[in-house]
Amino acid sequence: MRRLGISLYPGKSNEAEDIQYLEIAHEYGFSRVFTNLLQLTEENKSTLLPTIEKTIQYAKNLNFEIFIDVAPRTFKVLGIEPTDLTFFNELGVDGIRLDEGVGAKETSDMTYNPYGIMIELNMSVMNHYLDNVMDFEPNRACLVGCHNFYPHRYAGISESFFLEGSQKFKKYGLRTAAFVSSEIAEFGPWPITEGLPTLEEHRGLPISTQAQYLWATGLIDDVIISNCYPSREELKMVSNLKDEPITFDAKLFDDITDLERKIVTEEAHFYRGDVSDYMIRSTQSRVKYKSESFPVHHTIAIKRGDILIDNEAYGQYKGELQIALKPMINTGQVNLIGRIAPHDLQLLNYLKPWAFFKFNIQEMV
Repeated sequence: MRRLGISLYPGKSNEAEDIQYLEIAHEYGFSRVFTNLLQLTEENKSTLLPTIEKTIQYAKNLNFEIFIDVAPRTFKVLGIEPTDLTFFNELGVDGIRLDEGVGAKETSDMTYNPYGIMIELNMSVMNHYLDNVMDFEPNRACLVGCHNFYPHRYAGISESFFLEGSQKFKKYGLRTAAFVSSEIAEFGPWPITEGLPTLEEHRGLPISTQAQYLWATGLIDDVIISNCYPSREELKMVSNLKDEPITFDAKLFDDITDLERKIVTEEAHFYRGDVSDYMIRSTQSRVKYKSESFPVHHTIAIKRGDILIDNEAYGQYKGELQIALKPMINTGQVNLIGRIAPHDLQLLNYLKPWAFFKFNIQEMV
């Protein structure tokens, strides 16, 4: 089950705006909150902790699940041992995220805390920490994982690193999370914020593309917006996509036929199971509209991401919709009717055979 989350940074944000954000996010089905104590010091804890507690209480009243980011120094400032989670239970959190490890045996012991508080491990660190924790037989019901986010441009993790790290957690059947970044939000927990994605290649991309990528990998359960404050439109967009198949942003040529436009926008599409290196085939339209006319037009060279419909010259194939995966020669039998937006081309790598897909048509080309 996919879930959506937001991030809040009490002490840096505006309390009234945080409350409004929680209410709007709740309206759109968001169900978890990420916040942090990494900036907690001896000097600010008397003012920061009451602010965080107030925000948590309000979020809990809206049935949000609360995770709070900590590190070994956090426990020192609080004057508590990592294995005693009484403070966090009284604070009202549902989970603590260990940005840095506290020892494999200690981490395993923490999963058996009497409050049922979940222990969330940092998925963006490639070492044997998770394997070592599993050697001590933790309570898997209270063990989950979450990637980092990266405010510094070019510092986000690579796709290959992300996949490898995420697969380690999924190997053990653990719930996972990662961050996406709003294009309009202005701040995160740190002074520098050049976007806050988990993956570097997601920096500057639409939030819909980021979220769909994370889900499409099959490795991420919870998608969390990392920075404050996204627009209502972004919240709605991600919420609408949560339970949908991959939906490609696309543009159509202005002078295609009404039937071609109808096939793209109204018909159900699934990736035919006999896979080609060159195209994704959706064949039901050629069956449904076999008696209709598909005149020849736009028979230009084909490149990756082009949306195609076979025309009259292709005989029994006329009316079949395809998405090009690589450049192809156009022999005049294929109409190029539109293109997938460049930012969504990466999603083509993760569309699986027999999976349904959709198009979100933007302004005409």
